[in-house]
Amino acid sequence: MSDAGVYVSTDELVALEARARDLSFVQKACSHQQLAGRMQSAMRGRGLIFEELRDYLPGDDIRSIDWRVTARTSRPVVRVYSEEKERPALIIVDQRINMFFGSRRSMKSVTAAEAAMLCAWRILGSGGRVGGFVFGESEMSDVKPHRSRNAVIAFAEKIARQNASLLADSKSEPDPQALDKVLSAVANIAHHDHLVVVISDFDGHTATTRDILLGLSSRNDVICLLIYDPFLLELPTSGDIVVSGGGPQAELALRTASVRSSIDAFARNRGRELRAWQRQLGLPMLPISAAEETAPQLRRLLEQSAWRQRRR
Repeated sequence: MSDAGVYVSTDELVALEARARDLSFVQKACSHQQLAGRMQSAMRGRGLIFEELRDYLPGDDIRSIDWRVTARTSRPVVRVYSEEKERPALIIVDQRINMFFGSRRSMKSVTAAEAAMLCAWRILGSGGRVGGFVFGESEMSDVKPHRSRNAVIAFAEKIARQNASLLADSKSEPDPQALDKVLSAVANIAHHDHLVVVISDFDGHTATTRDILLGLSSRNDVICLLIYDPFLLELPTSGDIVVSGGGPQAELALRTASVRSSIDAFARNRGRELRAWQRQLGLPMLPISAAEETAPQLRRLLEQSAWRQRRR
């Protein structure tokens, strides 16, 4: 892996705007856009937002009558809705020490940063408000959703700063609850009708992680981008490697078949568990390899994903 794939700069993230503009993230029909912003969306419910209550007029659809208000006022009252014009987007970017790994092309942390900015530029380009959270072991920073190029650049700066702080010999103690903490913070903001994009390797996920995502996806549209490195799925058959999470180190004898088999089983079982969330929670869990260029993968995955959120 080249030095260029170890860290990513703000300038490099800003330059991805051109790549996002050329990507075909969506189908031709406007109502089917997955990363849509200020436009009608067919992803959730009726695509309508409540506007006002008014007296019933001849010709109104009786299904729009608000029977509770009608009973209280003793006169027929209808609920008026307008088309949903926009939905704010929140992009969550994992920059923990577990993301500071890569066997080819780039670190997972760099791939996550690139995927985040491609999504951010695409959403802004479609007229949507975009913001997000960047989190590491001990720091979590956020940018509130805005329909502003400056806001996206500020988001890129926060990502690049935390990305540059990752070190193999980091003395920071990993926080096993970091992922759940940032998802809880998102849940406190995204009460309904947000687009939430979670970009992580989901290291340390628990039943709590699943429950938070379930709550988020019941009121919002959620896309999970699962960042992985294929090394664990394509282990060498000779030699030893030393692994560390910034603290204690362990030597793995890859020449031993039982060691390779155990690592392979762990990696594949973990992947199956995370992909099962796609069926259980009704949200996409899209795998992106750190060993390949990010933009073509993201384009292909979003185009091939014919997912629809459950009707609620």
